[in-house]
Amino acid sequence: MKYNAFGKLGDSVSRLGFGAMGLQGVFGHHSEKDLVRSVLHSLERGVNFIDTARNYGESERILGLALREWKGERPFIATKIQSKGPGNIGWGIPIPVKTAFPQGWLRESTELSLRLLGVETIDLMQLHQYWPQWDRVDYWMDELLQLKQEGKIRGIGISLPDQRHDVALTLVQSGKIDSVQTVFNIFDPQPLDCLIPFCQENNVALIARCILDEGGLTGFLKEDTRFEEEDFRKTYFENLPRHLYMERVNRLREAFIPQYAHSLAELAIKFVLHHPGVTTAISSMHVPQYADENIAAVDREPLPDDVFENIRRHHRWVRNFYETKYFI
Repeated sequence: MKYNAFGKLGDSVSRLGFGAMGLQGVFGHHSEKDLVRSVLHSLERGVNFIDTARNYGESERILGLALREWKGERPFIATKIQSKGPGNIGWGIPIPVKTAFPQGWLRESTELSLRLLGVETIDLMQLHQYWPQWDRVDYWMDELLQLKQEGKIRGIGISLPDQRHDVALTLVQSGKIDSVQTVFNIFDPQPLDCLIPFCQENNVALIARCILDEGGLTGFLKEDTRFEEEDFRKTYFENLPRHLYMERVNRLREAFIPQYAHSLAELAIKFVLHHPGVTTAISSMHVPQYADENIAAVDREPLPDDVFENIRRHHRWVRNFYETKYFI
């Protein structure tokens, strides 16, 4: 495993992080025992960055069980404050910060996360959505700074709701936050244009998520692939003809596999980690086999610069699959 300094906080974190959304059961059912084991397995393999959220069902509680079993060095724990509004309100269209995070809610959510995780301090607390209009109101940042002063959290970050990467640029330059989490993958390399360089210049950690495009960039998707009703991917992959997605994936396979990567997943991980401005990239590793495959990709030879630029320029396919969740 390879490691980076986490922005101004300075912690050494694994370049590949454990994305704990999979502990929620949204990618298929797994027993609680197996989910705890998946966390421990990744920690044993050198992963020391874990990202979860109050909004991920039982994820924080299950992660807390794993942390109590873990005998090694404490990992870096990042979580997110769940917005107050029902469902996905504010995730597709901006809402007032007082609706999403009313006064007192940041503390209430943080203290619940602390209890479920079984820790005294959360290394990084993120807002689970952010809109730049909120910068006109200062109470929410004041509340986070107070939690930091009390030692309940160490760092402050934001998680962008979808592919509108540039909404965070002003906040990144303000010096008030420690990290930004955003969608970044082969099909959507837009953070490379502005957000990643801005974060790098301002020593703000960049957490890349959806690096495998909810699994699509592993090549698993077939015409007859079916998902259970509660599976997150059921709506994600059903807003356009499936063969269009498969054609894009096959273009990548034909052009770069196996010359530059053993698998499509490895190619996707190498692409996201190529730029030094990416601090860590999180992936669902709730199955130990996934963890082993993804971790192996970090340790192999990086992509040549010309191959990286080829993929960035000629395989981008920017679209917002989350629209089926926000607007339909």
